[in-house]
Amino acid sequence: MNSPSLHLQDWRAWLPDGDAGGDARITTDARPAGRSLPAMLRRRVNLAGRAVADLLAELDPGADSILLHASRHGDGERTLELLYALAEDAPLSPARFGLSVHNAVLGVYSIASGNRRSLQAIAAGGDELAALFSEARGYLAEGAPQVVAVFSDVPVPSRFAGHAPASRGAAALAMRLALDTGPVIHESPWPGGGEPPQPADAIAWLRDGGELGSPLRGRAWRLAP
Repeated sequence: MNSPSLHLQDWRAWLPDGDAGGDARITTDARPAGRSLPAMLRRRVNLAGRAVADLLAELDPGADSILLHASRHGDGERTLELLYALAEDAPLSPARFGLSVHNAVLGVYSIASGNRRSLQAIAAGGDELAALFSEARGYLAEGAPQVVAVFSDVPVPSRFAGHAPASRGAAALAMRLALDTGPVIHESPWPGGGEPPQPADAIAWLRDGGELGSPLRGRAWRLAP
């Protein structure tokens, strides 16, 4: 039995190290305003978290969509600070730990927006985009009218950079997905190699067209009207 095709209703992106190419859906602000968050919550998340919250606010204005957020590394800087504190027998901050976990950004956004639908955080070892599409398809098949899926990451801290894939820069992409309206995301086998797609790659794919492949899953995607 074939899986139902995903449709891309709309998307927004944050690409501070890249070029919007004239596409109004892409913001290149180095320091996102985080206007969707009240000040007390805004100060708790990093720049990528602020960008994600603002993208979600644009694609989920009614705060009534199921939200998915995939990030390979999450807030690595905060996590490493906690590990170094443990190694030095220093006291740990519960608030810092709470904001280091993978679902922190969606949690902060849900508090600010009042969204009480299902929220899911995903890490898939480099296969985050394929995992996002798979999870979205499942929610939609269960009857959700739409799902907002976010793919974001930032470069890992310099102390860890030698142990992680080369980063293509900080970026975040939010997509509103459905089963019935919008361009179809066609999926096919991916015979080529290459590196797993990062958020900047996915943004370039939506902006410029063509095909995007995931060597880990062996799948490729292209958009068609």
